[in-house]
Amino acid sequence: MVTDVTIDMTGLPPGRVTLSDRRTQRVWPVDIAPFRLGTVPVTQAQYFEITGERPGTARGDNRPVEGVSWWDAVRFCNALSAREGLRPAYAIDAEDIAWDDSADGYRLPTEAEWEYACRAGTAGPRYGPLDDVAWYRGNSEERIHDVGGKAPNPWGLYDMLGNTWDWCWDVYDAEVYGTYRVLRGGGWFDEHWSCRASVRRRSHPALRLDDVGFRVAR
Repeated sequence: MVTDVTIDMTGLPPGRVTLSDRRTQRVWPVDIAPFRLGTVPVTQAQYFEITGERPGTARGDNRPVEGVSWWDAVRFCNALSAREGLRPAYAIDAEDIAWDDSADGYRLPTEAEWEYACRAGTAGPRYGPLDDVAWYRGNSEERIHDVGGKAPNPWGLYDMLGNTWDWCWDVYDAEVYGTYRVLRGGGWFDEHWSCRASVRRRSHPALRLDDVGFRVAR
């Protein structure tokens, strides 16, 4: 079993992605600058190494950390940045948080970055046959699995679909849902229709769920 606590990052090229919102029927393009994204979701071993905590119930060093809130993910990013001598991306003041996009530290991907990375230049709803690339209700035996167990997308990123949902930086829809944040990717308990590059889910930033984790960006 691989339990390396080093965060493996994959460099992604610049490009453009088109996002859509079902409620408003809005479609808009987003230009993406070059960035780096975690090759796999943050694992339980990595989370423990940085925070000293083991959230969630499905134990396994090489499984994605789950049972973490959006706030937990943001604090992890800052702690990891401090450990590596990088400038933290987030300024946290009680319930207020500001993202310094000039910082070189770790952060959560934006929703646009996430979908761009997931698609990896492909045009369909998924970057490969679902059973080949994702753990979902149809093949997961209703449990979480180690990271990297399915085929990667064309850019070498694993588990972009299935296993655990990923927290993103963005607010989902402030007009309707207030501070709720975006989740992407689908999880081990989801049906096939939730494991698509364009599917969006939302959750309160303080909520911890057993099918929600995250990966880091820089």
